[in-house]
Amino acid sequence: MDILIAVVLLVLGFVMLIKGADWFVDGAAGIAARFGIPQLVIGLTIVAMGTSAPEAAVSINAALTNNAGITIGNVLGSNILNVLVILGVTAVITTVAVQKSTVKYEIPFMLVSTVVLMLLGMTEGEIVFWEGVVLWVLFVVYFIYLFVMAKNGQNEEEEKQPKPLWLQIVMLSVGMVFIVLGSDFTVDNASKIAVVLGMDDRLIGLTIVAFGTSLPELVTSVTAAKKGKADIAIGNIVGSNIFNILFVVGTTALITSVTFKMNFMIDSVIAILAGVLLWVGVIKDMKLKRPIGIVMLIGYVAYFVYLLMFS
Repeated sequence: MDILIAVVLLVLGFVMLIKGADWFVDGAAGIAARFGIPQLVIGLTIVAMGTSAPEAAVSINAALTNNAGITIGNVLGSNILNVLVILGVTAVITTVAVQKSTVKYEIPFMLVSTVVLMLLGMTEGEIVFWEGVVLWVLFVVYFIYLFVMAKNGQNEEEEKQPKPLWLQIVMLSVGMVFIVLGSDFTVDNASKIAVVLGMDDRLIGLTIVAFGTSLPELVTSVTAAKKGKADIAIGNIVGSNIFNILFVVGTTALITSVTFKMNFMIDSVIAILAGVLLWVGVIKDMKLKRPIGIVMLIGYVAYFVYLLMFS
């Protein structure tokens, strides 16, 4: 009975995370637009960070409640799932156009960030304060790059019927509350289920929690593909992955040391290989096509089988 209640609360946590992220993004984007912030900046920052808000909330909450194994597992698991499953599904649905800057700068930066995380984790078996500072410095560098690129770009279409400012503020506030409460439900009940099923926090973080916190990215990318705006899908995923590593792990490490189990080395390599597959798949004609999408999905199935067999 206890595990049934835990499953129900886990699902409730996921729902709160998804709706919270949705309202947070809409509210923040609307407020930013009102103050004349370019749509390009909004898309590259608020949307990418908003869809990563569940990972941030869950990971920081997990570290503070001594479930730090979930922190790295959630970030790596989400990043792997983002590329192999979300972009894989999106590519199967439709051909995904890729911007030159994404191929030239953002995907390589995502790969570099993952390598840096792996190297930092190797040193002491945990990510400590000064390593959190390193990740945050890289995050600031990335943020500066985004603003420089946005400044050289053009604004996209404005919102046709903007919501009232009070409603945008309410959406932003309620969204944040849902994200925080949802993260509490997710971490607490995922941990309970892990104990009952004999799973360690690494496995639960790489699978159940990673999938739940990646749902906003999945909804955003698939919805964009169906609306014929698939070109935003890769930018959102790559930006979210960078944010997950540099901001989420970096911020968590500034609060408390984050455990980096040696098994995470394998997961880090998988995350790097997923990024390389994405890069190789789009570098030729700037498009992510169905064959690569199918390879991505097969790759994730193989990784999932590995997790079940060896974790």
